[in-house]
Amino acid sequence: MASFCGSKAALFHRKRLLVYLRDDKPGLPFAACWDFPGGGREGEEGPFDCLQRETREEFGIALRAGQVRWTRSYPSQHRPGEISYFMAGELDDEQAASIRFGDEGQRWQWMPVDDYLSLSAAVPYLQQRLREYLSSLAE
Repeated sequence: MASFCGSKAALFHRKRLLVYLRDDKPGLPFAACWDFPGGGREGEEGPFDCLQRETREEFGIALRAGQVRWTRSYPSQHRPGEISYFMAGELDDEQAASIRFGDEGQRWQWMPVDDYLSLSAAVPYLQQRLREYLSSLAE
């Protein structure tokens, strides 16, 4: 079984996505692209624990497990032979109002789903995973 290396999530609030613009640094994968909360695993974290820590570090949000409504594993885009997790969930009003942007990335915003899906400066594999999640809602 492949080892797990990180988690990302499409986090919604009132039909908009929480996104941030990645730093524009040489060598950074998907530099200056719009990204979702999440990142690499630390220690022996599980997929949700990783997402929870990253969301707290990046946005100051204390994500609860019950807020994640969908989880799927995928081959890692950055580490061949490993897997990453993509999740989708909903933030509550209090979390949305309490966002405190961390020190990674240039800025954050709430973005309509269709805007993210049509954005040329979005992380392409996350657009595809978001489409898969949205398709699963119609099933």
